[in-house]
This record gives sequence, C-alpha cells and structure tokens, in this order.
Amino acid sequence: MSKVNILIVEDEPLVAEDIAGHLEFLGFGVASIVHSGEDALEYLKTNKPEAALLDITLSGTKDGIEVAEYINQNNKIPFVYLTSHADRSTIERVKSTHPGGYLVKPFDENDLLTCIELALANHIQQTTIKSELTLAQVNKKISSALSEREFEILLEMKSGKTNVALADSLFVSVNTIKSHLQNIYSKMDVRNRTEALFMIDRILHER
Repeated sequence: MSKVNILIVEDEPLVAEDIAGHLEFLGFGVASIVHSGEDALEYLKTNKPEAALLDITLSGTKDGIEVAEYINQNNKIPFVYLTSHADRSTIERVKSTHPGGYLVKPFDENDLLTCIELALANHIQQTTIKSELTLAQVNKKISSALSEREFEILLEMKSGKTNVALADSLFVSVNTIKSHLQNIYSKMDVRNRTEALFMIDRILHER
C-alpha cells in the first residue's frame, strides 16, 4: 500500500514540522518540506508529489501563489493554501489559481483532512471529465477484483459524494454503503476514501 505523498511549502520550520506531523498522523506521506518559493519551484522541476500544501507568504521573491501558478502549468496536481492571510486582495489572487482548498491558520486535523479530501475529489473529477475509467482497468491494478456494484460505488465516490448522498443515489442504506466501501478499500489495499481516489488518479495517468 502506498501513501499519498504531499509537498509542504512553509517558511516557518516549526510550523512545517507540525503540519508534517498532522499529515503523518492522518496516514499521508510527506514528499518533502521546503521553506521558500524558489526551493519549491526547484523541487517541482524534478519531482512530482501527489498534492501540495502551500503557505502564501514565503521567504524569498516567490510567494505561494506563484508556486501554485507553476503547478497549474506544469505539475497539474491538487493543492491547498494554508495561510494566516484572509484579506480580500489575497483571496482574489488565490481564486485565479483555482486551488483545491483554502485553510486559515490555526486549523485542526479534521479541517486539514476534509480540505485535502475535497481537493482530491475535485481534482479527480476534473481529470476524468474526458477520461473513461473501466472496471477492467481497475481490476488489472488490484489483487482482488471489484464487483460491478462496487465499481459503480467507486465511480459515484469520485464525484465527491458523501456516504448519505451515495446511499440516496443508489437507493440503499448508509450501512450498506459503508459495507461496500470497506470491501472496496480491502480489495484496493487502501485505508480510506482519499487513498482510493489517488489510486484512481494513478490508474488514469498510467493508461
């Protein structure tokens, strides 16, 4: 089972280490920690993390928004802003980069997890607009094949639906959805929705 590796771009070392601790506790991997926009750009030229957390105000001449612009043009991975700045001018600059999320410090682990999951779901949805994912493609990459019903739930899940929304759309109970999800996670060798969605993304890019 591979973890989702996330790049942390934060110019305060203690804050960066704290964020890394939160990510690891939540089951994510830390691809790297960089403390300036310039270092982030250098890292992104030769590496491809699967997501990024970007502070906006960084040491050096490049800020987090400029890093986001580079990601959009080159790496095309989901990213979330972590910042203490929530003024209108900053938000307007942020909006132009189409982030997966925006968290104002201080934040807790639940906020961080929710924001990352939503960023991922939105990214997967955009990635798959022009890409058809098939049951055969998924089953070639996992050790135990999904059923057609489980694949149907997986497709609905990638659109960002909650368990309640999944149950409503498929006309089953929430407990039935939870049971199916546990089977899906087991067969895909992942621990949660986030890792399942990242596996879908990998499969689409490997085709």
